[in-house]
Amino acid sequence: MKLQNRWFQLLASLLAMIMIANLQYSWTLFVKPLQAGTGWKLSDIQLAFTLFILFQTWVQPLDGWLIDRLGPRGFISAAGLLCGLGWAGMGRATSLPALYALYCVAGVGAAFVYSASIGSALKWFRQRRGLASGIMAAGFGGGTALFIPFISSLIASRGYQAAFLVTGLSQGLVILVVAQFLRHPPPEAQAPGPSGKEAGAPVAVRHFTTAEALRTPRFYVLYAMFVLMATGGLLVTSGAGPIARSWGLTASALTLAATLSPLANGASRIFWGWVSDRLGRESTMVVAFLLQAVCLALVVVLGPRSGGYFAFTLVLVYFTWGEIYSLFPSAVGDYFGTRHATSNYAVLYTAKGVASVIGGWFGAFLFEKTGSWSIGFFGSAAMALTAAALALGLRAAMAARRPAAGVPAAAR
Repeated sequence: MKLQNRWFQLLASLLAMIMIANLQYSWTLFVKPLQAGTGWKLSDIQLAFTLFILFQTWVQPLDGWLIDRLGPRGFISAAGLLCGLGWAGMGRATSLPALYALYCVAGVGAAFVYSASIGSALKWFRQRRGLASGIMAAGFGGGTALFIPFISSLIASRGYQAAFLVTGLSQGLVILVVAQFLRHPPPEAQAPGPSGKEAGAPVAVRHFTTAEALRTPRFYVLYAMFVLMATGGLLVTSGAGPIARSWGLTASALTLAATLSPLANGASRIFWGWVSDRLGRESTMVVAFLLQAVCLALVVVLGPRSGGYFAFTLVLVYFTWGEIYSLFPSAVGDYFGTRHATSNYAVLYTAKGVASVIGGWFGAFLFEKTGSWSIGFFGSAAMALTAAALALGLRAAMAARRPAAGVPAAAR
């Protein structure tokens, strides 16, 4: 039956993920028009982005627990309504509280889609979870590339209000339709056991509940690494437009960066997820996180020189940042099993909410106080270096825990 085909389920969930991509990654295109149309301060407007991320992440522990038990269809159906009405309504917001509330509504819908889709990938693709979660996360990270030119044109010709309305209603409708086809795999497809295909990946021989996962030290190491690595990318995601304008770059340079960056972001999630299935999760983290630190520094070193350098450095940042959304869910599946994967990863994913406060709101606040983006970028680079060091320590710890007999570390 087609509904029980794992590739059909992956592609259906992927379409839903693509539809919520604009809620995060096209936001930077709306910041200047909102400022011009309302007179609100940059940091006040960027607080809306931070609140969206907080709701998109901190709602997930509850909905993840429920989705593991009730299935994804009802939640993603509700998400279609929440995302569509919330995003569309932002074009009519005449006060900051209204903008915040509507963006939070869209954030709740995005939370339902994201947790259900990532959980589905981990459940349906037990032996290739790095690649599967990478493809799924790529829909969210790269999907907006399909719409950036259209949104930019719509804002220029009809205003940001029309852009919110058109994209919100169309995306919500697609999510609602796709939801009707989504299912969890049968229980036997989630049975634990070693895959033998993921280099050095400690595949769990039992399924940890979220409460059990929270009692393990490595969960908190993963959480700290997630916060440290998510900050820099969220600084770029929320601030690309204001950064470009503060450096005197043209609107075409911003459009180029906003179009290419999601492609790099999406490719990153697939590429590094695929690499991690072969090289090992922790080893891949070390390499990618070190590269992210270098690329963040390059943004403020080369980016102000020209629109081309700006777009190029942002592409590099996204290609070395997007992998966290495939590596961390895969690591959760490796260490804690797949039966409760939606709930387990949903709790870990709240780290993105913490990072949004630092990279989204605080990054804009620092710029307003200092007139420079350098502190934010160099600080984020230092955080990425710290995450690489933690990944190196995690790799050593997990290697020491793998006995010669091959018993998976997650079971010990």
